[in-house]
Amino acid sequence: MDKRRRSARERPPTTPDGRYIVVRGRLWRRSNPALGEAERRSLVDALMDARRSVGQAQRAGDESALGLARSRVQAAKVALGERGPVWWDDGSPDLNRHMARNTGYAQWYADLETEA
Repeated sequence: MDKRRRSARERPPTTPDGRYIVVRGRLWRRSNPALGEAERRSLVDALMDARRSVGQAQRAGDESALGLARSRVQAAKVALGERGPVWWDDGSPDLNRHMARNTGYAQWYADLETEA
């Protein structure tokens, strides 16, 4: 079994430094681990509400509401640390949305397959 491919119920692999998850080979920045649980939960709730609003606006064909909903998604993602300035302070670049195989995580990612 290719450990890089996981069922919908399994958590995606997390890079050794905890900064990213990998979905279909692409790095996605994780939420800032320094956020308290209550704050993180509140932000995730706001994000999910905003995403529902995006869908509603799309179904209604309401461009104004769609723009507002997308800005709410962006604000929640930035507050969570998934977008915007990185939450780490060691000077490492942001590799969000990069393919893992094209980054310093390439060997780690390739090794996931051999662990099967």
